[in-house]
Amino acid sequence: MNGLIAFQGELGAYSHQACFEMFPDMEAMPCAAFEDAIEAVQTKAADLAMLPVENTTYGRVADIHRLLPESGLHIVAEAFVRVHINLLAVPGAALTDIKDAHSHMVLLPQCGTFLRQHGINGRISPDNARAARDVAEAGDKAQAALASELAGQVYGLEVLAKNIEDNDHNTTRFLVMSRDADTSRRGEMMMTSFVFRVRNIPAALYKAMGGFATNGVNMTKLESYMVDGSFTATQFYADIEGHPDDRSVQLAMEELGYFTDLLHILGTYPADQKR
Repeated sequence: MNGLIAFQGELGAYSHQACFEMFPDMEAMPCAAFEDAIEAVQTKAADLAMLPVENTTYGRVADIHRLLPESGLHIVAEAFVRVHINLLAVPGAALTDIKDAHSHMVLLPQCGTFLRQHGINGRISPDNARAARDVAEAGDKAQAALASELAGQVYGLEVLAKNIEDNDHNTTRFLVMSRDADTSRRGEMMMTSFVFRVRNIPAALYKAMGGFATNGVNMTKLESYMVDGSFTATQFYADIEGHPDDRSVQLAMEELGYFTDLLHILGTYPADQKR
């Protein structure tokens, strides 16, 4: 697929890696904020947007669940990207030269063991790809970045140590957003994502969830978040296995509708093979 795919961050970020792995023929378009990536698709400046929604180490990505329903875009795919963290430095530098390693505050603790073993100080940077760019521009052999191998390729840095993260399961889930919905069956297992708000009646959430249990629909995610700054206006985000045309999903969604005053399907898409 040709065209442009927008992502939040700088070239070399893990979101850029997700774009490259899933759509190698598309040109990646860096954006300063999630809102900018969404707007790029809305205004047809880009064809797709790659948005991170959760990570196995640090959980849900803030603000994404609020932005998705308001975007008017549709989820058309998901991507699970393994986050490998590498120590990158300017050409000619050796591991013994490194005094400081720069990266996002989330990544630094994930490499704590390696940094302590080598006496390297962690330094906070706004973004891991930005750290790689800054290290490349500074040209100081004592400075390094913790980032992806792609960032090293983008900014001409060498990998001094690969996959130095403490946890070997660090994975980020991304959602691919499009202006146009695609509800065709494009995979053996399909996923459906939606948001809903339950009516203000006793046991509404319990009753709303009952339809999924009785119809054998597996709900893989259910998260609540506040809307409009109110403690009483709670909205829920859910992922289920299945397609809206499945009879079991139809029955479960019908029962959900009895107990909600808002129900919005965000997209139907093939489950990633790493799920």
